[in-house]
Amino acid sequence: MRVVALLLPLMTAACAVSQAQEIPNPEIRSEVLTPELTLLFGGGGNIAVSHGADGLVVIDDDYVQMTPKLTAALEKFGKGPARYVVNTHWHFDHSGGNAALGKGGAVIVAHDNVRKRLASDQVIAAFKLKFPPSTPEALPVVTFADGLSLHLNGDTLTAVHVANAHTDGDVLVKWEKANILHTGDVFVRYGLPFIDLSSGGSIKGMIAGAERALALSDARTRIIPGHGEVASRADLVAYRDMLVGIRDRVANARAEGRTLAEIKAAKPAAAWDKDPKAHVRGDAFVEFVFATLDGPAAGQATAQKGKGELIPAPV
Repeated sequence: MRVVALLLPLMTAACAVSQAQEIPNPEIRSEVLTPELTLLFGGGGNIAVSHGADGLVVIDDDYVQMTPKLTAALEKFGKGPARYVVNTHWHFDHSGGNAALGKGGAVIVAHDNVRKRLASDQVIAAFKLKFPPSTPEALPVVTFADGLSLHLNGDTLTAVHVANAHTDGDVLVKWEKANILHTGDVFVRYGLPFIDLSSGGSIKGMIAGAERALALSDARTRIIPGHGEVASRADLVAYRDMLVGIRDRVANARAEGRTLAEIKAAKPAAAWDKDPKAHVRGDAFVEFVFATLDGPAAGQATAQKGKGELIPAPV
């Protein structure tokens, strides 16, 4: 599968593993959401930190190259090392700090498929990348199929699995009292999203994931996307509508007998593909949608045609 102009934060780091000067390594920026919950913006996915009497609960932990800065940022809360880490999915811009935090005593929590993927060879065919298994310290030690709850720091954190969306191991994380929702990469704010066909992602799952996130939110919910600034429910509605609109246009065109090339030529994503600097451009996203109209298995079959180049594990 040919992917056009895919300069995702994920891709940027992957290509840069052997080129240290290109690794995203910005200073970590923080945004206080409540007295017990702070959002950290680093080089990769957004990091949410619950901090209180029960210690630190960290949602995602950036690239491995960001670990020293993340550790320093966590130390500023004065609560000791992280007690729990929840991975929203396996991608290494969200799980790269697992090994260091795990060695420090954190209990790593994730969906069953996240442990399976981190513990085995993986491929992101769209970027022609392969990953060897992660070290034992980086693996989730508590896993679940559908969801779980953690009752810490005066709130209930509920993790809910959404199947075959960005990957096959995505979870949404909701703080019930604070009314804050972390979506991982099921919802992002860098434009058209990346769907990882190699990891079981699909357009149907992305739409279902957005719908589930909407069901978990109301007009007052603050939504932490996998990448980008804090969003509102209205932002998530617009994102869901975008996914549905493009899916319907591609599906209708295929039903009329048009080929992928003909569908791409018609530019069904043009209304949402206006930023020339966007990470994922319209043609690439249309390919993701077309490949998974019949489900994630069809997308994985497409992805298997790609060839990867081995890079170091995300730990």
